[in-house]
Amino acid sequence: MEATPPPSEPRKRGRPKGSTKAKADKDKDSGGVGGGGGASSKMRGSGGEKRNTATDESYAHWKQLVPVLYDWLASHNLVWPSLSCRWGPVLERGTYKNKQRLYLSEQTDHTQPNTLIIANCEVVKPRVAAENHIANFNEDARSPYVKKYKTILHPGEVNRIRELPQNKNIVATHTDCPEVLIWDVEAQPNRHALLGAADSRPDLVLTGHQDNAEFALAMCPAEPFVLSGGKDKSVVLWSIQDHVSTLAADTTQSAESASSIVKAADNSTVGPRGVFEGHTDTVEDVQFCPSSSQQFCSVGDDSCLILWDARTGNSPVVKVEKAHDADLHCVDWNSHDENYILTGSADHTVCMFDRRNITSNGVGLPVHKFEGHKAAVLCVQWSPDKRTVFGSSAEDGLLNIWDYEKVGQKEETGPKSPSTPAGLFFQHAGHRDKVVDFHWNAYDPWTIVSVSDDGEFSGGGGTLQLWRMTDLLYRPKEEVLAELQKFKDHVIECSKTC
Repeated sequence: MEATPPPSEPRKRGRPKGSTKAKADKDKDSGGVGGGGGASSKMRGSGGEKRNTATDESYAHWKQLVPVLYDWLASHNLVWPSLSCRWGPVLERGTYKNKQRLYLSEQTDHTQPNTLIIANCEVVKPRVAAENHIANFNEDARSPYVKKYKTILHPGEVNRIRELPQNKNIVATHTDCPEVLIWDVEAQPNRHALLGAADSRPDLVLTGHQDNAEFALAMCPAEPFVLSGGKDKSVVLWSIQDHVSTLAADTTQSAESASSIVKAADNSTVGPRGVFEGHTDTVEDVQFCPSSSQQFCSVGDDSCLILWDARTGNSPVVKVEKAHDADLHCVDWNSHDENYILTGSADHTVCMFDRRNITSNGVGLPVHKFEGHKAAVLCVQWSPDKRTVFGSSAEDGLLNIWDYEKVGQKEETGPKSPSTPAGLFFQHAGHRDKVVDFHWNAYDPWTIVSVSDDGEFSGGGGTLQLWRMTDLLYRPKEEVLAELQKFKDHVIECSKTC
């Protein structure tokens, strides 16, 4: 028997669950991600009284600036909300663009199955896209750059997706159950999302939580280890080292866990390496130390940041009791400088901690508190390209790009606006509702995929955007000034010949 989570069970505090409402005008015979084979979705403005005038005005202003601020941008309308988006492996490298995998989901209202979507994306290379092409996108249509490749019928809605660094064709997902599900996306059959169809069966099921684990999920960059946190207030660690090369080997799928909503293949259940206790409320996010499968951190609704070391036992190594003034939603560990850890909170702020300055009694103020959001922060992530740069997204619909190196610096070109938060150097305002997830592209520095759940103001669905800011904003100032001077000289020379 398949069990479903009790409907009365409270949702995770501070974190949005998708609207589970589709765009009204979806075309079911779709070849692209998000439905519709070219027919446009219901216009967002048709929400009537739900429309947010201030948001619309801000969006219109942002759209006018797109040709100036961006090197490339593609906007893709989703029929169903997606709570997660992740880059996969590069499939082809071309002269002007690369083909790359993208993982996202469809969170439905149970009139259709919930799905894990594997898409193929065309990522335009830097300094290739024409200015007029960047500006002339339709936010209510599906992008030709995003094509659905495979559909997996997921047992329950997909709350979080994480790819395995050692093999990006292997992904882990969280849904509303205690288990973590592992999928070999190449081995999984392509399915049609038909009501009543049997769920796809994961290649591995990781057990160990005693209550639902919905969001906190991480894959280790150093070794094939998986980390999770849940409502049972625990952090659970697994090794899938012995299973990675043989995930698709077993084709007989008949075993079923009586306490789970998932069906697994024979002999495909993996128990934990360790269960770590220290939080007093739901664990909202976890992250590995980039160079170790035994060191990791976690944050939760108890406002705590905890550092762990599996080699020394199952108790916290360091516990910051009051890392923020509200629930903590997200955490990330700097891969370039492992002393720095980011946390994001319902108090609208991002804090950067230096683990060298945190003592065993939990004393230690953040190196800096970044204040630039007007609502709960949902996701933080360090740039894979530059050690001082990171992004944060929030329920205010903004994705901010920060550089902590710029905090306290005086701009030689003149003072910034007094309202500009310290360290903020770019703000992506292309979403009109809460930005639930984003991911830097490790293969294409400064290229980001972001997704918003647009249910509140537009009657359902979501927006997926692939974008890259102009390199004039992040390259060394001397290079930029030299290039602009060269362009200026060229314009002057051309004007003399006219």
